[in-house]
Amino acid sequence: MAGIFKAYDIRGIYGESLTGDLAFKIGRAFATLLQCRNVVVSRDMRPHSKPLFDALAQGLIRQGADVLDLGLCSTPMSNFANGRFKADAGIMITASHNPGEWNGFKMSRAQAVPISGSTGIQELEKIVADESFAAQPGKRGKIRSRDIVADYVSHVKAIANLRRPMRIAADMANAMGAYEARALRGVLTVDALFDTLDGAFPNHEANPMRVETLRPLQEKMRSGAYDFGVAFDGDADRVGFLDEKGRVIPMDLTGALIAQDILQREKGVVFYDLRSTRAFKEIIEESGGRALMSRVGHAFIKQQMRDANALFAGELSGHYYFRENYFTESSGMAALCIANIVSRSDRPLSELIAPMRRYHATGEINLAVANTEKILGAIRTRYADGRVSMLDGVSVEYPDWWFNVRASNTEPLVRLNLEARTRATMEKKRDEVLAIMQAADQSTSAGVSPF
Repeated sequence: MAGIFKAYDIRGIYGESLTGDLAFKIGRAFATLLQCRNVVVSRDMRPHSKPLFDALAQGLIRQGADVLDLGLCSTPMSNFANGRFKADAGIMITASHNPGEWNGFKMSRAQAVPISGSTGIQELEKIVADESFAAQPGKRGKIRSRDIVADYVSHVKAIANLRRPMRIAADMANAMGAYEARALRGVLTVDALFDTLDGAFPNHEANPMRVETLRPLQEKMRSGAYDFGVAFDGDADRVGFLDEKGRVIPMDLTGALIAQDILQREKGVVFYDLRSTRAFKEIIEESGGRALMSRVGHAFIKQQMRDANALFAGELSGHYYFRENYFTESSGMAALCIANIVSRSDRPLSELIAPMRRYHATGEINLAVANTEKILGAIRTRYADGRVSMLDGVSVEYPDWWFNVRASNTEPLVRLNLEARTRATMEKKRDEVLAIMQAADQSTSAGVSPF
């Protein structure tokens, strides 16, 4: 059980750290903690997702909660079902982009409000460890099945507003993108790649943030005339985009383009995460919106969006959040937004994105380190003359460059994102900050690593 209760979800290797017996206990603990009477439960295509569902559901009904079994669906579909059916809570069984031997649970309260480490996961862990479940009620819950896919497809297609036919290439990664993309078919011509469900991920890791996973999609796009390409992650709550030439579009720039379009129709708040290009904030404000910075992580962003009744939010990692989808991700909506935008223009996607490429970014650089706090302290000391923020890790702004250094919430890594007005400044400051980080880490004596 050690280590599987994480910042945003429960995740471990099936048969080792995550077993059917543990899933049963998690079901009992979940119903104990939330005192929920009805829970929507869904799953991805991994071969052990169904056994985990069976065990989890038995734990839930043992505590008197009714289970609405959605079967196979994407995480955006699961969140939509939670809100649409006015459930008390929701659980999606998935390990997202992790390799096939992994699995886990993404959990939410009513209206798809996510449960994170600080808002319930730590308490769940304690209930499971202590087996301090609530007394079993006299009546067990029931399991009912419901197909949400058709409802979700109609929900997403409602935003389609194309001026001309559009053809896209889509990499499903043998995962739940094959379900999410059903919302695109009939509106767009979708030429699919790796659309057979296979939890072993035989073709590549289902993670569009890793550029190497996009190569098969780029190759496919060279064989035909496509308006753009899309690549889904394992549970389809993240999506990456390629322009008509097969070039990768930074995910924060995709978010900026969507925000610009939304703000043409309605003014309001749009969130961007603190790793994003400065251009994202600038474009929101130029479009008449109110730009607000968010912490990294879906649990934080969704709560901030609700508090501000925000229209939209975009993350550097390819999460795109829509008010219409209960302030949660919808990769299908993101793809249709891009299709709407391109269809209305006489310019291709590459030219629509070009004016947003205002700065030079490093991309996210990950370092395995021994002492995160020592590194963050060294950064604060060295760059105290800049505009410093501690919203998430350490962010420092100067007139012609800025950066953020933060600890990963899911892995034993420190992540650096840095951007500058010129490539020369970006490269110089990147090397400078990395050298400070590495020097601080090397000064840590052996044996004190928290990882």
